[in-house]
Amino acid sequence: MIDDVVKALLLESIHPFARESLEKAGVEVTTAKGALDEDELVSALSGVQLLGIRSKTHLTSRVIAESPDLLAVGAFCIGTNQIDLQAAAEAGVAAFNAPFSNTRSVVELALSEIIALTRRLTEKDKALHAGIWDKSATGSHEVRGRTLGIVGYGNIGTQLSVVAEALGMRVIFYDTAEKLALGNARRMTSLEDLLAEADVVTLHVDGRPGNAGMFGPPQFRGMKDGSIFLNLSRGFLVDYAYLREEILSGRLAGAAVDVFPTEPKVQGDAFDSELRDLPNVILTPHVGGSTEEAQADIGKFVSAKLRDYFTLGTTNLSVNVPALVLETPRGSNVRVTHLHRNVPGVLAGINQVLSTAGANIESQVLGTVGHLGYAVTDVSSRLAAEAVAGMEQIDGTIRVRVLTPAGA
Repeated sequence: MIDDVVKALLLESIHPFARESLEKAGVEVTTAKGALDEDELVSALSGVQLLGIRSKTHLTSRVIAESPDLLAVGAFCIGTNQIDLQAAAEAGVAAFNAPFSNTRSVVELALSEIIALTRRLTEKDKALHAGIWDKSATGSHEVRGRTLGIVGYGNIGTQLSVVAEALGMRVIFYDTAEKLALGNARRMTSLEDLLAEADVVTLHVDGRPGNAGMFGPPQFRGMKDGSIFLNLSRGFLVDYAYLREEILSGRLAGAAVDVFPTEPKVQGDAFDSELRDLPNVILTPHVGGSTEEAQADIGKFVSAKLRDYFTLGTTNLSVNVPALVLETPRGSNVRVTHLHRNVPGVLAGINQVLSTAGANIESQVLGTVGHLGYAVTDVSSRLAAEAVAGMEQIDGTIRVRVLTPAGA
C-alpha cells in the first residue's frame, strides 16, 4: 500500500539486504558507496521519498528544507547525531535507526582490544614483524581481576558489563540516568570516582551535543597510572591531543580508538590523527559495528522500518515522531496519517472533515510526544481531494498522507 511510485536512495555501502527488502515492497532503489555533502545530497534527493545513510552523511536542516519529497530517513547504525531530528520532524520526515543490531559486534571489539592492550600484544606483534624476539612479561597482565569502568550504561554498556564479568573482570559503571546494575556490576555516583578506581575506562555514550568534549585533561588526569582508555562511541567526545601526551609520557598504558572528530567520507581516502604511531595504541576505522552479521541485521531492521512507515504509516521505534504500532488495514480501508503539532482541536478537526466528506471511520489512533502529534485513521472508502485538502488546512498540520490498499 503505497501512495505512488516510491524512490529510495541508500548511501555509504548499506548492506544489500536493505535494497532487496525495499525492492520487494515495490520501491525503486538507488545505491552509492560513499557519503554525500550538502549540495550533493540536495541534488540526489530530488524526487526521493526514502533515504538510507550511515554515520558520514549529514541530513541537515538545509537539506531537509530543500527536499520536500523526503518522507523518512533511516540511519543504518546506532547513532542519529548526523540527522537534524527536530528539523526532520517539523518537516514531516520520520527518522529511524538500529539501536540493537550491532551491539554484540561493538562489545566483542571492545573486549578484544581490552585483552590485546592489557597483554601489550600490539607491541609484541610489531616487534616480531620487525624481526625482534621480545619474550618478556613486563607490563603484560591478565584481565581477570582487573576493574573495567564503563561510561554510559546503555545497550552496549550493559552487554559489555555482562560479558566482561564472565571473563573475571570487576565491573563498575557511571551513567547520568538511573540504570539497573546487571550481575555484580556497581554503579558509581560520579565519573571522577569511576576514573580513580578503573584499570580500563571505556566510553559508550550517545552523540548528543551536550556530550561534546566530555573527556579532556581533567578526566585523563583522574585516571589511574597504567590504566587503559577506549573510545568506541563518538570522536568529538575526547581531547585526543591530550591523550597523545598521556600515552607518550607512559602514564597511560595504552588506548584503543575507533571514532574520530573528522573521518574520511570514502573508503580508501587518506587518514591522519595525532594518535598514529603511538606505542600500544589500536586505531580502527569506525568499524565497531562493522561485522557481516551486524550489517546484515541492520540492513534488514532499518529497511523494514522504512517499508512499514511508507506502506502502513507505522512509526514504531522512530527517534523523532510519536511511535505507533499499526496493523494492516482491513479489506479495502483507506488509511489517513496526520502528523501535526500537538495543539488542541486537531483530532476534532480531522473528524469534522471526515464527517463532512461522509467517510465512515473504522479505526483511529493518536499518539503524542512533546510538541508533536500523530493521528492515524482508517476509513471505509476513498477520500475526495477536497477532504484531503481540508485536513491539510487544519491548524498545526505538518504532513498528511493517504495510503490505499495495494491494487485498489
